[in-house]
Amino acid sequence: MDTDNPGIDPLGGLRAPQDPACDVFLTGTVFLDIIFTGLDSAPVRGTESWARGMGSSPGGVANMATALARLGLRTSLAAAFGDDHYGEYCWDALEQGEGIDLSMSHTVPGWHSPVTVSMAYEGERTMVSHGHEAPAPASGPAAAPGVVFPRCPPRARAAVASLAPGRREPWVAAAARHGALIFADVGWDETGRWDLDALPDLEHCAAFLPNAEEAMRYTRRDCPRAAAHALAERVPLAVVTLGADGAYAVDGRTGTAAEVPAIDVEALDPTGAGDVFVAGFVTGTLAGWPLADRLAFAGLTAALSVQEFGGSLSAPGWAEIAGWWQRVRTCAGQDPAALERYAFLERLLPSADRAWPLRRAVPTIGFRTP
Repeated sequence: MDTDNPGIDPLGGLRAPQDPACDVFLTGTVFLDIIFTGLDSAPVRGTESWARGMGSSPGGVANMATALARLGLRTSLAAAFGDDHYGEYCWDALEQGEGIDLSMSHTVPGWHSPVTVSMAYEGERTMVSHGHEAPAPASGPAAAPGVVFPRCPPRARAAVASLAPGRREPWVAAAARHGALIFADVGWDETGRWDLDALPDLEHCAAFLPNAEEAMRYTRRDCPRAAAHALAERVPLAVVTLGADGAYAVDGRTGTAAEVPAIDVEALDPTGAGDVFVAGFVTGTLAGWPLADRLAFAGLTAALSVQEFGGSLSAPGWAEIAGWWQRVRTCAGQDPAALERYAFLERLLPSADRAWPLRRAVPTIGFRTP
């Protein structure tokens, strides 16, 4: 378990005996991520580039699962793992290192783990991935490398889904029927249609969290804020991430809108920042925070994550959040309005002073035990 986590349970005051044991359920592909940093530019064809830094960590859906678990949510992940050293490393890192429930996951004999190589430079990243479709487990078919679609997901307060055009995932409807709030993001529409009606599971979503480009294309709007209002006519809550400009959200039930600017940080590796944002927003929503506080918290967790490399291992826990708050509120010259935006952290964080223990992805899969 996370020894740097001060043991904060954001849902501690809300839990009741009849509640689900699981706070958040998710399923997807677990990759082994190998990240190169310190590149001055993109690799040039026909040349060899040397990176000044590298790390390895579980990636893919593991980014989201780790971010949720580090924020104190009881997280259950259904995924396929290879029985190679990569798969063993990812399983141990998630189950033993992060306390993620893998009881719905399975190991596939003879199947090698999907791998992604990520190169970070100039604030952006380039990725190369490789993987094969896992054999279908007894619990249901696999539609992509390492993805498991359980017929009966566990009861949970929330579930996180990734929508794709023309694809319906039966577990999403099942989770919603059992009371889970469905939070969904979406990827680039390779078909070029950008049709909301082609996202059949959108009807089950409590919150939809696209980025600005995706939101504008899906709604045919030329402004991300206008796109958020249009999306709020289709889902109860629309959240549009604006990159360096922060995020904007509209509650379709009340008409309430909120906007929070981004925190200016020096980004080392943006891998997994979107997943961390979603995890922060899910946490605030389940805890019942006001919309502006949820946006601010999600943006903060994402900003902390990009300052180190490794999508999952850079996800912040409460120790990092407490360390950041302690540091910024004691620095001279801070904008009072900006500090007030994060004043809600006071009632959540431990009073003791803490260092800021940023997490770093390890440069190797593992060392031999002497």
